[in-house]
Amino acid sequence: MEEKKNFTISVVTENNIGLLNHVTIVFTRRKQNILSITASESKIKDIYTYTIVVKTEKNLIDKIAKQLQKIVGVHKVFVYEDKDIIYQEIALYKISTKIRKEGFHLEDIIRKQHARILGIEEDYILIEKTGHKDETEELLRILEPHGLLQFIRSGRVAIAKPMKPLEEHLQDLENAHEY
Repeated sequence: MEEKKNFTISVVTENNIGLLNHVTIVFTRRKQNILSITASESKIKDIYTYTIVVKTEKNLIDKIAKQLQKIVGVHKVFVYEDKDIIYQEIALYKISTKIRKEGFHLEDIIRKQHARILGIEEDYILIEKTGHKDETEELLRILEPHGLLQFIRSGRVAIAKPMKPLEEHLQDLENAHEY
């Protein structure tokens, strides 16, 4: 049996209602759990990118990519291993202001963790950290025993290391359809 590993799939699409549903159904039918999904606009008007992370085998992800490519409204599907992309996640932490009364040196921790304070309110402090999942979880483990009120992490955002511009990919598709 082939080894499972993380794959990041970038699905370049039109901005159509229900298209994301069609995309996720492909994973459901193949019994694949989506670890993270992020949808965002691209620099091209009305073109969006879904960044999807799954842990699976290479042969299965290739089959999924082929199925995704057949969906009306999907322009291009890219499959990457972690070594082929630069990626980050963002995490937000809401921590009680009581932490200051405990003598906990929050500022030192934030500096060491390369995080930043987004805001200080009467009852809580809002902290932001970008990084890989293990980095955001490390700060979570540090803050949890000191009055962590809320934690949330985004899905992955990723850019391929070797990449031609999206416009070139779309032009290639358009040229292929002319014949």
